[in-house]
Amino acid sequence: MTTPQDKLPTQIGIVTVSDRAFRGEYEDKGGPGIIAALSELLDSPWQPLSVVIPDEQVLIEEALADLADHKACSLILTTGGTGPALRDITPEATEAVCHKMMPGFGELMRAASLKEVPTAILSRQTAGIRGQTLIINLPGKPSAIRTCLDAVFAAVPYCIDLIGGERLETNPAFCKAFRPKS
Repeated sequence: MTTPQDKLPTQIGIVTVSDRAFRGEYEDKGGPGIIAALSELLDSPWQPLSVVIPDEQVLIEEALADLADHKACSLILTTGGTGPALRDITPEATEAVCHKMMPGFGELMRAASLKEVPTAILSRQTAGIRGQTLIINLPGKPSAIRTCLDAVFAAVPYCIDLIGGERLETNPAFCKAFRPKS
């Protein structure tokens, strides 16, 4: 019989998309921002699998596919590359690797961010499903990451349940996951 202590931590992919962070010209603050947020939001054991890559669509697609298909991450969170600039192509890479898009995540994240900053309408965050993995695009700024995660995270565990991913439990002090009563 296995106990909760015997359960291996759930792998969560964290992908920072930034030319400058990749080249070492800029400190990655997005990836650590996601880890800090998840440390509060999650109550179940988890382990980050972090990667920093440049704004290159093929490399983003490869990283997302590897984390979903080979590393068995039930959740992948990206940071960066969601704006209107020419090299901001994270949503396009996400759409290319997903078989089902989940536009409600982006809609809610933009609505929450719009309460804080009028430029939230420039953000193109999205979410999608690849196999048993939920992929969510987040902005690059740590405070915006937290705003967006706080807006959508209550739905994340149930979405992962529905696609057959590993069960995630939230810390009710920060987020109460919604799961319909059966």
